[in-house]
Amino acid sequence: MSKELKKQQKKQGKNQVSIGGQAVLEGVMMRGENSMATAVRDQDGIIRVESVRVKPVKQRNPILRLPLVRGVVSFLSSLVGGSKVLMRSAEVFGEEEPSKFEKFLADKFKINIMSVVTTVSLILGLGLAILLFMFLPQLCREGLEKLFNTQFDIWAKSFIEGGLKLLIFVAYIMLASLLKDIKRTFMYHGAEHKTISCFESGMPLTVENAKKCTRIHDRCGTTFMVFVMLISIILFAVVESLIGDVEQLYRVLLKIALLPVVAGLSYELLKLLAKTKSPLVFPLKIPGMLLQKITTKNPTDDMLEVAIVAFNTVYEMDRDPTIKEKQFIVSKKRCDLLKEVKQTLLEHGITENAESEWIISLTLGVKRDELDCETMVSPKYIEKINSIVEQRITGRPLWYCIGDVDFYGYTLKVDERVLIPRPETEILVENALKNINKDSKVLDLCTGSGAIAIAVAKESGASVVAVDISQDAITLASENAKLNGVDVEFIVSNMFENISEQKFDVIISNPPYIKSQDILTLQKEVKDFEPNIALDGGQDGYDFYNIICEQAKNHLSLGGVLLLECGLGQAQCIKNMLKDFTNVEIIKDYENIDRIVKAVL
Repeated sequence: MSKELKKQQKKQGKNQVSIGGQAVLEGVMMRGENSMATAVRDQDGIIRVESVRVKPVKQRNPILRLPLVRGVVSFLSSLVGGSKVLMRSAEVFGEEEPSKFEKFLADKFKINIMSVVTTVSLILGLGLAILLFMFLPQLCREGLEKLFNTQFDIWAKSFIEGGLKLLIFVAYIMLASLLKDIKRTFMYHGAEHKTISCFESGMPLTVENAKKCTRIHDRCGTTFMVFVMLISIILFAVVESLIGDVEQLYRVLLKIALLPVVAGLSYELLKLLAKTKSPLVFPLKIPGMLLQKITTKNPTDDMLEVAIVAFNTVYEMDRDPTIKEKQFIVSKKRCDLLKEVKQTLLEHGITENAESEWIISLTLGVKRDELDCETMVSPKYIEKINSIVEQRITGRPLWYCIGDVDFYGYTLKVDERVLIPRPETEILVENALKNINKDSKVLDLCTGSGAIAIAVAKESGASVVAVDISQDAITLASENAKLNGVDVEFIVSNMFENISEQKFDVIISNPPYIKSQDILTLQKEVKDFEPNIALDGGQDGYDFYNIICEQAKNHLSLGGVLLLECGLGQAQCIKNMLKDFTNVEIIKDYENIDRIVKAVL
């Protein structure tokens, strides 16, 4: 909760707030003067929030703010908007695969199935309401007339039908409350009321405080519906007494025509009674309060958390116009998600399709050839993928964004502390392993992420010492060794400086070899993000090779092997430096480029 909110509550002691809401599927919608927010807990247990700015009542057409008229506007707005919010919450919580019919509508007619469901649900809901609360009470009343062989007068008709209407309404709600999903929705309804009551009571808005508050509220839509029922009884009776008896169909049409008037009067009565705590008007509140005992249930702590998030979001947005709107992260099909990621990367100049595939496949833990399908991806994973994409479009290297990389079949954590291991270095490891067994002693110079040392130790079981001048690199390399369950001795050392007198059977190194003046010509993601200390090989690119070629013989056993990875065009020069070695050879990489120099002491 913000400092401003706490200050406001402390100052006023008791707050009247123009925030109301409704329960949705696994969540709560709150609406204030200038904004609306829906908070939903998805199937991963994460609270998702969608917030929008709405046109303040004061800015509406003056005619729409007139008494009675504003009630009709509010009723229609709640009916349509409430249905949309309810369906929107279902998009967040649900992860079901689309049916064949849904796919057909989407592919053939480009129809958004959720929009169709919203419209159909609204129509069916209105139709059911007319059937249950207009036709059925009339049929029941006519049945009573035939049963008792009498003809009720207009006032009797209206009150009998009104009473039946109330009974049907209460029975409908009670039966609905037996359903598991409806019961949970009623619990979220209780969470909404308790949250608002907690704020209005002046207490800090916490779960513990909200639990103590009442779940009955004066401005509840349930009370509004009771007022609609009661006012319709009186209004219909008055109108029918003026126009006389009409046929059943015309009576239904008349009631439908009068609904806006009923809604307007009910809204004004609800607003009026909410402003007073006078015992004189308490009897008018009792029916709605009793019905709220059914339509609200005591929520769980996690439900209250959701309601509080929705409330705080609206409260802050109403007071700070700079706060941006949010959209739900909803489930998507893998194939659609892949297209979106590819398009986003393309718009930022990243044309390699494999990157979008790696981002999604590694996040989901599936193969790249399993992405072009309609399996749904949950919001939790979409959020992770979006986070990686947002980092990648800044130029940050892909593997830093993902956080790890595969090297020689092993997973290594990588970030800006170390150079990202390249595939070419796997050739260095492959050739080194030909000269290593479990009894060998191996030294890895300029270890960086520990990639070479870890792969050699895992594959051979040899004793491996790895050094690097960077403490940060050694820290990360140690984490990688632990991650892969291997014992490697890591030492912070400037090349051979802190190495003991022991001799090694094999020395391996992939040292910095790029010329200092060439660093600025590298790709943005390399020069701006990968550590310069792991790239810069000095003025001519041979600074580290000079040290190795001069000192390696002092740390190698007789017959020991030295293997060095090098850059384009450097192999022959390095070979010429190894005058104290025999059997010096150059090994090419997969693209037939001289990549490795191997020498035997």
